[in-house]
Amino acid sequence: MNVLITILIAVIALMISVLILAAFLKKDYSVVREITVTVPKQEVFDYLKFLKNQDNFSKWALMDPNMKKSFSGTDGTVGFISAWESDDKNVGKGEQEIRKIVAGERIEYELRFIKPFAGVANAFLTVESLTDNLTKIRWGFDSKMNYPMNLMLLFLKMDKMIGNDFETGLIKLKSILEKA
Repeated sequence: MNVLITILIAVIALMISVLILAAFLKKDYSVVREITVTVPKQEVFDYLKFLKNQDNFSKWALMDPNMKKSFSGTDGTVGFISAWESDDKNVGKGEQEIRKIVAGERIEYELRFIKPFAGVANAFLTVESLTDNLTKIRWGFDSKMNYPMNLMLLFLKMDKMIGNDFETGLIKLKSILEKA
């Protein structure tokens, strides 16, 4: 009986220690990748501002060609929403809304994930002119994991996981833009 009590106390102490650790860990994380293209900045921006164009280069959009898509609003304007639903657990269900556009510079989105896990994240695409025909594109993502789930950030390498998908998408985007 004393052994069971000792084990129980040890397990409870471990759980409390883990919860205390989680209270001091970061909750926010961000991922950013960039690429340069030999296309004028305005041409790049004019392509990127249309959310439907992400279906041509986003790794997530390309993962399930049979996903159900729906749209509301006017693409390329604040308030436009692209919703998706897929049986592929890596794609899931959610929606993305254009929240802010800084003409010729930046598009900001809110991502609302429904399945397999609920969550909200902010994403952005920016363009920067390096020369008349050379443009830097930055694709970024900011989110947070609330306590105590933030403990998972110790084990999940979000920068690598999401960053690799951004890199894949940016390489595809580069080939699309430079072909046009």
